[in-house]
Amino acid sequence: MCKFTGSFTQQEALPAAAVDAAVAVLNTGRLHRYNLAEGEPGEVAILEAAYREWQGSAFCLAVTSGGQALQIAMRACGVTPGTPVLTNAFTLAPVPGAIAAVGGNPVLVEIDETLRLDLTDLEQKIDTSGAKVLLVSHMRGHLCDMERLMQICDDRDVVVIEDCAHTMGATWNGKRSGNFGAMACFSTQTYKHMNSGEGGLLTTDNADLAARATILSGSYMLYGRHGAGPDDVAFADARLDMPNCSARMDALRAAVLRPQLARLDQSITRWNRRYRIIEDGLCDAPHISLIMRPVAEQPVGSSIQFRLPAFSAARCQRVLATASERGVDLKWFGGSEPSGFTSSHGTWRYIPVQALPTTDSVLSTLFDMRLPLTFSEADCALIAKIIRDVVDEVAT
Repeated sequence: MCKFTGSFTQQEALPAAAVDAAVAVLNTGRLHRYNLAEGEPGEVAILEAAYREWQGSAFCLAVTSGGQALQIAMRACGVTPGTPVLTNAFTLAPVPGAIAAVGGNPVLVEIDETLRLDLTDLEQKIDTSGAKVLLVSHMRGHLCDMERLMQICDDRDVVVIEDCAHTMGATWNGKRSGNFGAMACFSTQTYKHMNSGEGGLLTTDNADLAARATILSGSYMLYGRHGAGPDDVAFADARLDMPNCSARMDALRAAVLRPQLARLDQSITRWNRRYRIIEDGLCDAPHISLIMRPVAEQPVGSSIQFRLPAFSAARCQRVLATASERGVDLKWFGGSEPSGFTSSHGTWRYIPVQALPTTDSVLSTLFDMRLPLTFSEADCALIAKIIRDVVDEVAT
């Protein structure tokens, strides 16, 4: 019986250039983004400018986490206590958590069997809730039909904020994830596409939103020191209207991110190669349904999902346990209790209970697995074989 002995939580070591940059910052003692020597731009401002260019956006703001980016984006877009905010019924807890944190009222939209927003349900929820903000979560890297989504929202004057925590570098019809809505939020938490432990980036093409977000992040009146912000005129009202939420990225995190950004395109190619090996290994397996990837979508395959549509909850639990015995760390979204990073809407007691039968049916047999770049291509082939064997064993 074959067994995998690698780690699903071990990330690649940071590049030597990142280590050198971190040491250089530590040697200065200037860790706060605004604590700069005369004429020094600072690591955070340089990162903001570099990410703006890579993303192809007009403005970029670096913050403490992806969750803070979500909160700041919603505040900048006018979400206040009691504001209804649409979002995916299938996402991770920081998304409804961010809505709850700013006092918004989460309105959950059904997903379909491809894990993407059900756009028909989105139309219905917009009409019934009166919501004017959609926080769309590109959950586990699955982009829905972005042209149709934007048309639906534009026709109804709904502002779109994109949660791109799992789609940094992904595209839809050649256009980068994050460049569709009014604002986009990215994460640089350890398990994302760049690793600073915690961290976030926010992008937009709207100068007023960028100014509001910058003041919200805690810039005081030092917004002129940003590397990818709007002109001073955009701050005339924002500097007085927006509260300071103290969510600034520090120089140390920015220093370790810049060398990773320089090799991000190469990392995306490597992730997608590993994803395809797992996908090829499972594509014709009995009982396993892979998640369809539309032709228009170019993903970043840092995780993979599959469903076991004919399996009961008991069999799904056996798959989890048996795979774990063989060294493969799967996550299952059908559990009644949250586990690790995995939870579902029924366990989010800080939001109103909502009936989502299609989402519940999909999640009941949905499995998820990380693909860290520490896995070799041979590792991926072995993992696919183990999953097939485990599913076959549990099915018999």
